[in-house]
Amino acid sequence: MKTLITNATVLTMNPEYEVFEKGFILFENDRILAVGPTEEQPSAGYDHMLDGKNAIAMPGMVNTHTHIGMIPFRSLGDDTPDRLRRFLFPLEKACMTKDLAYHSGKYAIAEMQLAGVTTFMDMYYFEDELAQATDEMKARAILGETVIDFATCDTTEAHGGLAYAEIFIPKWLGHNLITPAIAPHAPNTNSPQALRRAADIAEKYGVPLTLHLSEMDYEIRHFQEKYGKTPVAFLNDLSILNKRLIAAHCIHVTPEDITLLQQNEVAVAHCIGANTKSAKGVAPVKAMLEAGIRVGLGTDGPSSGNTLDLFTQMRMFANFHKTHLQDRGAFPAREIVRLATMGGAEVLGLADKIGSLEPGKKADIVLVETESANMFPIFDPYAVLVYSANAGNVSEVFINGAPIVKDKRLVAQNLNALRTALASEMQEFTKQAKANEKKPVL
Repeated sequence: MKTLITNATVLTMNPEYEVFEKGFILFENDRILAVGPTEEQPSAGYDHMLDGKNAIAMPGMVNTHTHIGMIPFRSLGDDTPDRLRRFLFPLEKACMTKDLAYHSGKYAIAEMQLAGVTTFMDMYYFEDELAQATDEMKARAILGETVIDFATCDTTEAHGGLAYAEIFIPKWLGHNLITPAIAPHAPNTNSPQALRRAADIAEKYGVPLTLHLSEMDYEIRHFQEKYGKTPVAFLNDLSILNKRLIAAHCIHVTPEDITLLQQNEVAVAHCIGANTKSAKGVAPVKAMLEAGIRVGLGTDGPSSGNTLDLFTQMRMFANFHKTHLQDRGAFPAREIVRLATMGGAEVLGLADKIGSLEPGKKADIVLVETESANMFPIFDPYAVLVYSANAGNVSEVFINGAPIVKDKRLVAQNLNALRTALASEMQEFTKQAKANEKKPVL
């Protein structure tokens, strides 16, 4: 079926940053056929026409790092020091189940889709159930099972995610929208042997590998004290730095680390919201980009960054990096929009399929309405997306050519039903969480 989107400002995000102020997009099934100015749009030969009503049409946004199974943790102990070990790890072990992960995953994906995020990369437990949730939500995703050096909610032994991945990855290989992966938690939460084996599994199946890297100050101290080097240099010695690796955070990287990341073609998922909320710092993204490193935006989990939309990340990126560099012009708005779209596609190795609105690319398309009060006037559509727009302005979303959001509502899912199912599954979790909140801070 051929669909024509007309009467929209089309931000192609192609290499030339072409913009069609009065433009159209024509796609057939899952593929974009043509993009251009209104005077060149076909007058017939399509099955359905959507009036964009002067919306901004942009590629679907790409969330390069999140943990969709963690919706239950949102707003829990947000201002608590060492929140990871006081709340997250204990409650995951005690309360996280495959059903809770599944319902959390569906709700998280709904939140992203309503915000124009069409592709995401996930690292969590029970990834098989999260893959099922992703499939049912018709989302595009890369999903990695966590590997960590203790028994978890879905494994009975340390580094049990390695064996899990050997079953999970083959099961989902070849899926139309889902790419399986493996996700060792971090260099300091895995043995060198486990890290090397995870890299071998990624190589064996030809899939991505992702981990948290140079995120924590104590992680940096650990590697300096034990090995006399940075975590990045440590991974380089293990021959783990390569084009498959998607490194999340990279806050505390040195100039030498940046050189290693660039030389080995490692991609970086930058999570400005979670990083600054937890007071970890501002990663040297400008230096990374100048070195030619692929960088995209991520939200981190709904417990770390609270929101899963990239409008929040774009605005925080602009505000924090401009302040950090004391340079108002450090990142023009169109470069920030690129990080949320084509940049993310490059990070995930999907730039040949998504990230821009070009003939031959997948029809992952988002319309951002311009009728709301916060969307007028528009002198620069990129600036409006970064500084004015929010998730509530997303009106239409297509993934792989399928309508996912129409008139700001999910097409095939009911958000209230998803929330009710998750709340029902959260009862024991909520009880345990409230009990943990009452414990004194050590």
